[in-house]
Amino acid sequence: MSDAVSRFPVTELEDLPDDLRERVGVIAEKSGFTPNIFRALGHRPAELRAFLDYHDALMERSGGLSKAERELVVVATSGANHCTYCVVAHGAILRIRAKDPELADRVSSNPWQVELDERGRAIVDLALALAQDSALFGEGDLEAARDAGLTDDEIWDVGAITALFAMSNRLAHLTALRPNPEFFLLGRTPR
Repeated sequence: MSDAVSRFPVTELEDLPDDLRERVGVIAEKSGFTPNIFRALGHRPAELRAFLDYHDALMERSGGLSKAERELVVVATSGANHCTYCVVAHGAILRIRAKDPELADRVSSNPWQVELDERGRAIVDLALALAQDSALFGEGDLEAARDAGLTDDEIWDVGAITALFAMSNRLAHLTALRPNPEFFLLGRTPR
């Protein structure tokens, strides 16, 4: 098995343009390592900026879904899309944000059958409906989400996060992106 992070060139933190070095540096300092997605996208700085901007607009905004619910969408759809990088990286974040060392593994391995509360189930079902065959997505999916109590703003969150990570999953497949080893252990013990 190759030790390569990506099939394509990677850029180390110190070699990023100043604005990206500062932005990614904050993430690296907080986590203790530079996530490989930033190293892989770093050789195309404009795309890394756009990715970070849209990611942060969706994943860091106030209101709507909780941060744990946002990660639930990422892990469920990445599991359905068989994206190892995103399942491992965002599984770690979900474990931490949900304060549950098992949830991410259960959601990623079978998001269709994992036991969740009504709200979590509605979020995952909506995300999977859009992720799996978006041409079939329609009013019935929206009604089910609304019936479970999701607001239109929260429904938008689910859809936009699903769409962003569909792109991210495909980039991870294109690049054969390997998860950082550190991700595998994060959040495994209850805090």
